[in-house]
Amino acid sequence: MIFVRDKGRMCNNILQYAHVYAWGREHGRSTLSMRFAYKYHYFRICDSRHHHFLAYLVGKFGAKWGLLPVIGFHDPQADPAPLEAAMLRHRHVVVEGWWVPWHNLVLKYKQEIVGLFAFNEQVAVPVDAQLAALPQGALRLGVHVRRGDYRTWHDGKYYFTDEQYCACIRQFLSLHADRPVQVFVCGNDPELDKDFFRRELSSATVMFPEGNPGEDLYLLSCCHYLIGAPSTFTLIASMYHDVPLYWIQDANVPLTEAAFGHFDELFQHTL
Repeated sequence: MIFVRDKGRMCNNILQYAHVYAWGREHGRSTLSMRFAYKYHYFRICDSRHHHFLAYLVGKFGAKWGLLPVIGFHDPQADPAPLEAAMLRHRHVVVEGWWVPWHNLVLKYKQEIVGLFAFNEQVAVPVDAQLAALPQGALRLGVHVRRGDYRTWHDGKYYFTDEQYCACIRQFLSLHADRPVQVFVCGNDPELDKDFFRRELSSATVMFPEGNPGEDLYLLSCCHYLIGAPSTFTLIASMYHDVPLYWIQDANVPLTEAAFGHFDELFQHTL
């Protein structure tokens, strides 16, 4: 068994586990996400046979007490071959670190990974009901406003203001002026100025779902387009249905249709 652990946020954990899961599938090895064995019970993987709190404890204390070897992918410049060789030598091992390198294998097993992280009914049903109650035929734009730690991460490079998000959304509305647009704004900023968004985006229907992280992720995955600061949250949301995603790298760069990317290409620049 390969126990996979990390300390990042939910979607960081999904992406990290996807790499190790794909490597395990390629080499006939079982894998277990320690984070999804006890936390983030929004996904089918959390109800699978090996994912439970006891398994998490086995991995945690097995590593702490030296009963399980720990292999760390902590250096993006390190040669992964010796680390892979160590994984093959040990029947049971803990793998950690962000710089797991198996992008091609993730693409090979992508549909299995999507199935593992399919949403439980408790997440999907209320969101489906919310979407069904809205006028049909509109273009759905999902926007993720990421603040919090982004104030200091990379010296605040991706910490954008309400004005900057709205300016980007207005450009999207101009690109799709021939269709009604429903804008779903999710995020982690409790001080988001919702009235400002509504005023600035008066030509669209603007909503603030405020679900739990699983519900927000599922809702974004149901949109036709996604916009946000670079983060794994929008990246994973785009994974489910290949939703076009625009990461705001520079708020002063005009938005174009060609600027939207897709998961299969974008995720290769995150690890």
